[in-house]
Amino acid sequence: MLSNSVKGIFYGCGAAICYGTNPLGALFLYCEGLSPESVLCYRFATAIVLLALLMLFNRNRFAIKKAEILPLAVLGFLFAFCALTLFAAFNYMDAGLASTLLFLYPLEVALMMALIYKERLTAKTGAAIALSLLGIGLLYRGGEGGMPLSSIGLLLVFLSSFTYAIYIVFVNKANLQMGPLKLTFYVMIFCLLFLTLYSVCLGSGLPPLLQSPSSYGWALMLGFVPTVLSLVLMTKAVKIVGSTSTAIMGGLEPLTAVVIGVCVFGETLTIRLALGILLVLASVVVLAVKKK
Repeated sequence: MLSNSVKGIFYGCGAAICYGTNPLGALFLYCEGLSPESVLCYRFATAIVLLALLMLFNRNRFAIKKAEILPLAVLGFLFAFCALTLFAAFNYMDAGLASTLLFLYPLEVALMMALIYKERLTAKTGAAIALSLLGIGLLYRGGEGGMPLSSIGLLLVFLSSFTYAIYIVFVNKANLQMGPLKLTFYVMIFCLLFLTLYSVCLGSGLPPLLQSPSSYGWALMLGFVPTVLSLVLMTKAVKIVGSTSTAIMGGLEPLTAVVIGVCVFGETLTIRLALGILLVLASVVVLAVKKK
């Protein structure tokens, strides 16, 4: 039998890997002519349907208390804002650079927990953060013929990473008395609500209908793997090993994107990429030893 700490490590790694599959569905739907807002709406709408089916299958109750509405709405807003700012940054800088800079959030989570909640920042946690950041820096291969750095783009990515850091900390400290399925279900509802309001306020209206069966398949994939699975596993990990450790394991997200690029899109696996992968994996090993 695995201990709770080991389970938490597996949950955190699984959440990061699932989240790293976002490009598989998003890039295809972009080719179909959908805007980032429309892709996100389909992603979260699909996630809501899947979560509702899972809750019915597990006979979970849908009822929530009035006191839980505000925290769930805050989580929904945070996740929606995080997604929108990241996708907006793609208009100002290369997507690879934006995704790499997003990984500032583990450091931000660790600092929040240390400064606000007086969580002790151990040497091993600091080493894990340093290994992850160094590995992520090696995984990024942009800059050669890519878009120039933009101050607006940098600001948007920072807002996205900072918002995601707040989301992880809030999940830990809100102490909502409900399972991860139910929590994620209501977060997605509020997230979709905010995204729809944002789209309407921009004058874009509701998302257009998908045009092909494969589009529905990719929308289903986006709703299930990088959304439902990722957020449910992340919530489980946060409750077991805490916000800081879960955030550090998020280093597997850009690592997953690199593996997808090599295996699916035929990109070259260089020594630099291999070293970056090893450093990110080393940060997870350091965490596992710490928790053991």
